Amino acid sequence: MKTNFKIILFLLASLICFNSFSSTIDHEIKKDPEKDRVLIYVLKNILTRGHFVVKDMNDDFSEFVYQNFIDGLDSSKRYFTQKDIKEFSQYKYEIDNQLLKDDLSFYHLVYSRFLEKIKNAKSYYGDLLAQPFNFKKNETIDLDYKNVPFAKNNNELIDYWRKQLKLQTLSKIQELTALQENKLKKDKNHPKKSFKTLEKEARTEVLKNMEELYIRIEELEHEDWFSTFLNSVVGAFDPHTTYMDPNIKERFDQNISGKLEGIGARLQKKGIYTHVSELVAGGPAFKQGELEPEDIILKVAQGEEEPIDIVGMRLDDAIKFIKGKKGTEVRLTVKKKIDGSIQIISIIRDVVQLDETFVKSSIVEKNGKKYAIIDLPSFYIDFSDNNYRDSAKDMEKEIERLKAEGVNGLIVDLRNNGGGSLKTAIEISGLFIDKGPIVQVKYRGENPIVKEDIDPTVQWDGAVVVLVNEFSASASEIFAAAMQDYKRGIILGGNQTYGKGTVQNILPINQFYPKYEKDLGYLKMTIQKFYRVNGGSTQKEGVYSDIAMPSRLSYMKYGERDLEGALNWDKVPQAKYTQTNTYANFNDVVYNSKQRIANSKNFKLINEYAKWLKENQEDMSFSLNYKQFFAKNDQKEKEADQFKSVFEYKSNLTFTSPKYEKALFKNDKDLADKRIAWHKSLSKDMYISEALNVLSELKLKNKTESIKN
Repeated sequence: MKTNFKIILFLLASLICFNSFSSTIDHEIKKDPEKDRVLIYVLKNILTRGHFVVKDMNDDFSEFVYQNFIDGLDSSKRYFTQKDIKEFSQYKYEIDNQLLKDDLSFYHLVYSRFLEKIKNAKSYYGDLLAQPFNFKKNETIDLDYKNVPFAKNNNELIDYWRKQLKLQTLSKIQELTALQENKLKKDKNHPKKSFKTLEKEARTEVLKNMEELYIRIEELEHEDWFSTFLNSVVGAFDPHTTYMDPNIKERFDQNISGKLEGIGARLQKKGIYTHVSELVAGGPAFKQGELEPEDIILKVAQGEEEPIDIVGMRLDDAIKFIKGKKGTEVRLTVKKKIDGSIQIISIIRDVVQLDETFVKSSIVEKNGKKYAIIDLPSFYIDFSDNNYRDSAKDMEKEIERLKAEGVNGLIVDLRNNGGGSLKTAIEISGLFIDKGPIVQVKYRGENPIVKEDIDPTVQWDGAVVVLVNEFSASASEIFAAAMQDYKRGIILGGNQTYGKGTVQNILPINQFYPKYEKDLGYLKMTIQKFYRVNGGSTQKEGVYSDIAMPSRLSYMKYGERDLEGALNWDKVPQAKYTQTNTYANFNDVVYNSKQRIANSKNFKLINEYAKWLKENQEDMSFSLNYKQFFAKNDQKEKEADQFKSVFEYKSNLTFTSPKYEKALFKNDKDLADKRIAWHKSLSKDMYISEALNVLSELKLKNKTESIKN
């Protein structure tokens, strides 16, 4: 991994809007004048009648759409001036009234002005990059655009552009300088270029990137930018409710993993950016460990080759660069979700094996007793094929096999498990308790429905530790919450899980307006909310760990609670359930673990690292004086060096496969190699080690005692 501390935000992408200019828009509007109005009509009716939240289309709603749409077009304050905003503001509290009448006046005014600004921008960057910048001047740029006012006039607007392009050029100079230094280390006779030469090369490269970007922008179609306005409207209900035009829907589930040779990630286009929406469990990116959901891929390089900028590129074209043959290297330049840093992530492509997405387990001996780690990557099921594997059946079978080997306790590892089937979450929870409620589900305006485990069989009645992190979401939170509410297991991990307590459904819009012949696209709409058996929602709050361990995300803004417009936490009446009262020393074990973590050098260093990441996330100001800029970058790199060993850890534990799996190794060397790699990673995992400490201390209580709720 290579971290770039030079620019912690958008790079050249920051200069461009969320969606942009198409030379064919006027033609398309005239060609199909009714489509936009039909979409508005249908969407507002679906949302006001079917969304989980009852939301009035009032002045508050209007203000949200107004702000969200303008931010979507000009988040970096590089197009509109205060004069434009003053003109737009006449509609600030009128958009709701316009939409009720299927009137798009606000939209047409803002976007027609935006198109003019895009055309002007092409002359701005060309003129500004034609001459050298003064890098000796003491000036700064603030990339926290929410706190940056719109330019007073065109002169100030051009100065905004100048500073942004100067920052890009300065970053490129530093990159070229680093490349030159590496070449000089290998060859002392390699010609050394002057700063003047490097500066000119940097401006040339920035100009080239800008021109390529605007070419791609001009290829965008009407639907690519009208979606921005529609998503400003539907996003006023909650951040998981989105509109997808027909092309986006087609690509939404596009999988560059499956049985293809690639990196094992699902990508989604948001405006001009390619986002990682999901990692496929067991895929190359998942195992490599650095790429994460909501990261933005800016550039793609084939091994050592020059990277290709994919900002503004269509998703299917971007995927062509990311996919590739098994064994080849792809280098992704990525803007990280967690701290905004720019990293270069190297991934070796492979064929994603389906067996790596299923439940697997490992056995370890500690203090003379056997324990097992069950890795559950997702709550998978295929409702269209009853013979296909599902996670509940696989968990039941795996536990039975582990019981036969005499294990004394289980760790259920839900780290990075983004959820899946509610049905399997309920059934897996039922493997650890007698019959009873697992989760409550609520539709809009209705009383909550209690979803129960009706099978009285307890597949595992021994000690359980559930390992979670900030990426454990949805169905993972349902299972973890049930184990916590029943006091069936100890929840160990980050301070709290992701906090996604809602359910979305994807609806074809044409089914609500069948007389319209062309494809209107799809609406992904929030229709349900989850609640624990204790009555509290998992929305925003997630599940708080019984034992919280420091992680790199400890102080970061990450999770449902940090999404603008996320639905609030609330509660419903508690369901009738009986705590299992499984452990004789629950509180003592929790206390002991907290003391170990507080005194651990490893966890102390992780906590310091997390604080440092938070400081960098909040540091959005950059000097445009080259000496100060280089000095700050050097300082950041030195600070980063002290955390190089942050996750270096090695236990003295030996992890092995269960007997049934060992028997498969003779005829499946690939499986054997994968398990060797997994077991090696478990031995270096300090979170697993602490989970085993907790598991080994737990003492089971007389099962005749219980607490009713």
